[in-house]
Amino acid sequence: MEVIAKSTHHTKGFLRRSGSLLLIGMATLSLSGCMTGGFDFLSDSKVDRSVSTGTVPQNPPSTDTLSDEMTVRNAVTSADVGKVGAQPLAWANASTGSAGVIDTIVENNDSGQVCRQFRTTRHSYDGIAKFMGKTCLVGGGNWQLLSFQPEG
Repeated sequence: MEVIAKSTHHTKGFLRRSGSLLLIGMATLSLSGCMTGGFDFLSDSKVDRSVSTGTVPQNPPSTDTLSDEMTVRNAVTSADVGKVGAQPLAWANASTGSAGVIDTIVENNDSGQVCRQFRTTRHSYDGIAKFMGKTCLVGGGNWQLLSFQPEG
């Protein structure tokens, strides 16, 4: 009996080698675009100096902070301004667990609008901090909190 089938052991090596070379060649070509001028760290001539960045916007206040601000606003607007100078006014927010003491409320009517500036402490899970704020009487007898910022 005579074997007429061809052996493929000599062709498998060739296919394996050419497949590996093809894969290496494709990887080299695809990476060569990254190396030919896209990342030139040594030359400063391609840096665009006309672009400048601004400040990063702060995250919006949390719901706990907003709730504390409204609690302080309510305490300031319902306070008897004449008595606060003699005795500080305590406030507490049961929903957040925060509390504090308003030690100064100054009411003025400079621009025809009644406003109250105040200073308070805030004791919360974040710690203790002092704040300055301002609230003004707007239409309909409602008070609007215009500022509530940490004391610098």
